[in-house]
Amino acid sequence: MEFTRTELYTLLNLHPSDRPLWLIEADLSGANLTGANLIGAKLSMSNLTGTKLCRADLSKADLDAARLDRANLVEARLRGANLLAATLIEANLAVATLAEANLSRSNLTRASLSYASLSGANLDYANLGGAGMIEADLRGANLHEANLGRAILRRACLSRADLRGADMHEANLRWADLTGARLNGANLTGADLRGANLTGADLREVNLSRANVTPEQLAEASSLDDATMPDRPKHTNRSVQW
Repeated sequence: MEFTRTELYTLLNLHPSDRPLWLIEADLSGANLTGANLIGAKLSMSNLTGTKLCRADLSKADLDAARLDRANLVEARLRGANLLAATLIEANLAVATLAEANLSRSNLTRASLSYASLSGANLDYANLGGAGMIEADLRGANLHEANLGRAILRRACLSRADLRGADMHEANLRWADLTGARLNGANLTGADLRGANLTGADLREVNLSRANVTPEQLAEASSLDDATMPDRPKHTNRSVQW
């Protein structure tokens, strides 16, 4: 379902304010929807590839399985939106609000999420490989089994985040806040953890091979049982030595 510019104008500006837009499977690729009011819009399986959505309000919108590759979502509001299994490859979500959004199984490969708010968001099984997430707010986010390989998370806040089983190989976590985070079973092979705060973090069965981290940092973790230490065998007691 494709729309002309006139049709898009009518849909966005003349539809009843008490009813959300119904645009399931619509082709909006390349459209300019800057600042559009799309609160609660039904956009599941829609094509929004390359669409300009900066500062658009997509709060509680349904974007299930939507295609948003290379879309511009800078400063967009997506609080509580459903992005289950959506593709956002190389999308720009810098400074966007995604608090409490559902991004389970979404593909955010090489997406920009720097300074974005993702507190309480569901990102389990999401692909964030190579994503830029500098100073992103991921407090309490669910990143269970997510792929964060080579992601840039400098100064990101991951306090109390669920990172169980996450793949974070060669991720840049310099100065990241991981206080109280659950990382048991995570893969941190080759990760850069210089300056990261690991106070109260659960590091059971974590793979820290070749990770850049100090014994002093690891001493602040709540548990290191069965963790694989940098260039050392598995850790079997509370002391940290290598």
